[in-house]
Amino acid sequence: MNNTEKATFAGGCFWCMVSPFEELPGIIDVISGYTGGHKENPTYEEVCSNQTGHYEAVQITYDPEKFPYQKLLQLYWQQIDPTDPDGQFNDRGSSYKTAIFYHTESQKALAEMSKKELENSNKFKKPIVTEIKPATEFYPAEEKHQKYHKKNPFHYNLYKEGSGRNSFIKENWRDGYGEVINKLTPLQYNVTQKNATEPAFNNEFWDNKEDGIYVDTISGEPLYSSLDKYDSGCGWPSFTRPIKKSEIKEKVDTSYGMRRTEVRSTKSDSHLGHVFEDGPKEHGGLRYCINSAALKFIPKDKLEEEGYGEYTHLFT
Repeated sequence: MNNTEKATFAGGCFWCMVSPFEELPGIIDVISGYTGGHKENPTYEEVCSNQTGHYEAVQITYDPEKFPYQKLLQLYWQQIDPTDPDGQFNDRGSSYKTAIFYHTESQKALAEMSKKELENSNKFKKPIVTEIKPATEFYPAEEKHQKYHKKNPFHYNLYKEGSGRNSFIKENWRDGYGEVINKLTPLQYNVTQKNATEPAFNNEFWDNKEDGIYVDTISGEPLYSSLDKYDSGCGWPSFTRPIKKSEIKEKVDTSYGMRRTEVRSTKSDSHLGHVFEDGPKEHGGLRYCINSAALKFIPKDKLEEEGYGEYTHLFT
């Protein structure tokens, strides 16, 4: 592919820095590895014991026309504690420090601008200490560390929660929804905040056949695409998969004497609906049964205008 670039970010444990970037439009690959050190082909043990000067990092191959570097930077900041000079969360030591490794002067300028914007926002009381450094040789980590969140999901989720990363992100990067929640209609509020269910066949999107994406009505995060929507006959919008799995979280629901799998939005923690295993087999067998009141629809011809331009390629 000719129109691709590299982006390299250190954000503490590289296990946790892959899933936020993968599956997004224009993201070709995300590799865990080591960079910024002085030894060729370091091992995980050498890096973690701070013998080589390397950072744990991820290197992203992306198409800048579909997903610009500015959006990568925005997403990067939302995964880290940029005020910690000695590591990230429970992981201490120089190999876990945060850094942006720029590959071009343009990336350097954009990284410095985004850091300055964060400093000027006064979001954090402590100084922003994330470094901005020129990219050096990047060494892919051992195979067992690649896509760790998929190979060992239970341990990955346990680690991400136990390390303190999840709680920090929720407290510092997923706030600010109070004003939006206060403006919800009674139905939207009851569905997203009280786990209510809207009437079947009497909701906004159950029979919508227009091309576009469905975003979280609170956070605005893209959740589902019309390309994965189908008529399941249940009376609610049904999808075979989310746009990005990490933006959806599942929870056991034993209400009303049933045992179901609830679906919630990762960023806003809104109730969306439920997922069932009676979907089309040729598309994975899942049926995401989602309340219209939890969604906002962005037609394909409004994607650019509404700030979702990177998703236009889905419909070309």
